[in-house]
Amino acid sequence: MNDFQRHIIHVDLDAFFVSVECLKDSKLKGIPIGVGGTSDRGVIASCSYEARKFGVRSAMSVRQAKKLCPQIHMVKGDMESYSSFSRLVTEIIKSEVPVFEKSSIDEFYIDLTGMDKYFGCSLFAKSLINKISTDSGLPVSYALASNKLISKVATNEVKPNGQIEIAHGDEKKFLSPLPIEKLPMLGDKTSDILRKRGIDTIKDLSEMPVDMVIELLGKNGNSLWRKANGVDESPVIPFHEQKSIGTENTFHSDTFDTRFLKGELVRMAERVGFELRCSDKLAGCVTVKIKYADFEVTTRQTTIAFCASDKIIIETAKDLFDKLYNANMPVRLVGVRVSHLVPGNYQIKLFDDTPEMIKLYQAVDSVKQQFGTGILKRAAAVNLPKYDRYSHSKQALR
Repeated sequence: MNDFQRHIIHVDLDAFFVSVECLKDSKLKGIPIGVGGTSDRGVIASCSYEARKFGVRSAMSVRQAKKLCPQIHMVKGDMESYSSFSRLVTEIIKSEVPVFEKSSIDEFYIDLTGMDKYFGCSLFAKSLINKISTDSGLPVSYALASNKLISKVATNEVKPNGQIEIAHGDEKKFLSPLPIEKLPMLGDKTSDILRKRGIDTIKDLSEMPVDMVIELLGKNGNSLWRKANGVDESPVIPFHEQKSIGTENTFHSDTFDTRFLKGELVRMAERVGFELRCSDKLAGCVTVKIKYADFEVTTRQTTIAFCASDKIIIETAKDLFDKLYNANMPVRLVGVRVSHLVPGNYQIKLFDDTPEMIKLYQAVDSVKQQFGTGILKRAAAVNLPKYDRYSHSKQALR
């Protein structure tokens, strides 16, 4: 039976944005720090544990954070630095283990199943985390358990800079005393429903008849009941299998019109950004493709700070186009693709945007979800020459 036991590590880079800023400036260590927009109208993207003691949380306005913690020190976010450190940790893990999943910019799952026969999962986990911490300089928390659910919950319980191992067979024992809100994907609405019925702990939920949970919570009831019982069969998804999102257009007639071509790039970049946000993904690489009238195909790509921002994707795509474009040959096709995808809901550039701008982005996405991606466009993507409208569009998910 031991041959089939899984061994999964969840790795979490503690207060990641703050930790990177402390590496850049040691004077920030040990004080209440907020990372995000620096004006009162900005938004907190991350905060130190010292600030959290005052009730400061991510997605909170800077104005509200200062009311809760007047001494908070605000630092303007630097997504390029965070992306660089995230890639560094990714490469360290990649060099040490055969299978890992990058579940966000600062979280990883590692499958060590079978390694207990050779080196020992506990020893290997400690060695790996020590290497990550030493080579990156970042504080790291981790948990080793039988599945992704238990390792994730356990890591959250020992942060910051903690470590824990949940032995096989102890999953329910570990979960039982925790409040129901500790279960991943259990939102405020579901929590309210359960607590009104006296279901306060994960143990309470696990001991309910599954049919009753389904009747109470609907289709998600069975999944939550299984989680409450420590059951999670979800696999560690190899990082290299992450998909790309892109679109490309072939035109009715070949064109030299760079205004039209860049307008198409804007329209496609907006579509790609929308798809990223809808799927809660961040992209770390942008690629532009050009096919000329003689069917020669050229591409160029560049890494970017992880984001799902239309503005950044558009600016990057235009820059790549300018470096790639051959003005001596008419263009038959252009395409934009984003890759190096990781899960994440930093949908916009929180460090620069006000709460009102965030709401605008969300409102635009909501309209597009209801009425289609073409309903709202930037000015650069409208009133383009009709004689060269594209003949087909292809959504590429690889």
